[in-house]
Amino acid sequence: MNKPLTRLQFRNHLLGIMDQKDHWAWGNFSGPTITKAQLKIHYQQEFGVYVRDFPVFLARIYGQNPPPDVRAMLAENIYEEDTGRLSLGRSHPELFMKMMKGLQYASKEFLNIALLPASLQYRLWLERVSVHRDWNVGAAVLTIFVEGSKNDRQEIRSTAKPMTPKRLESIILKHPLVCYHGVSPHCMDLTRAHQLVENGHRHDAYKMVLTHAVTRSQQDTILLAMRKTLRLWLKYRQCVATACGLTRLP
Repeated sequence: MNKPLTRLQFRNHLLGIMDQKDHWAWGNFSGPTITKAQLKIHYQQEFGVYVRDFPVFLARIYGQNPPPDVRAMLAENIYEEDTGRLSLGRSHPELFMKMMKGLQYASKEFLNIALLPASLQYRLWLERVSVHRDWNVGAAVLTIFVEGSKNDRQEIRSTAKPMTPKRLESIILKHPLVCYHGVSPHCMDLTRAHQLVENGHRHDAYKMVLTHAVTRSQQDTILLAMRKTLRLWLKYRQCVATACGLTRLP
């Protein structure tokens, strides 16, 4: 039987996967040349794949009765995602739709979204992993991978700076939707909410997984699931890029 990875070794493996959560088209979606028609495809798929139902995914993990410390962290995350009462008082899906209104998209355009093939494959995997027999697998995929980014290594190692109102509004004014697409800063409360609570969620995500995955079998199962999630996510992002007519330059 393989010896369990140390906490540091396991974290480095997880961060190594998150380092790869990057797709060439992201520069297009966050740049000045993307059109609102292309952005609509991107945001419709994001909403249908995970934004709308993310609190439900977390609740499924909570419902598997993990240890009390994990339940507390998940409960806080679910409460914020579904009510926003730790930040701005509205659920994150609602704040997402407020941002879409700022882009002049109608709410009805986000009802009954037809998922692209790779989007559906990724969504079905999130459905499956949220009810995995080991709650830690679902927690890793959803709270580390889905909520995280390629910047996780830097974020969990750095001490969070106090989020002053001035600093928060500076971040909003630099957002691509504000800079390039004329979205009013008033519509960017989803970004405000993320900035107010997300740093704590990043630390909680790694803490719950690292603390409770103590056998090599548990660690290997989580890493296997994380690698599969990365593969499916990359296919999903490529599918969206193709649907938007984007091509990678040589």
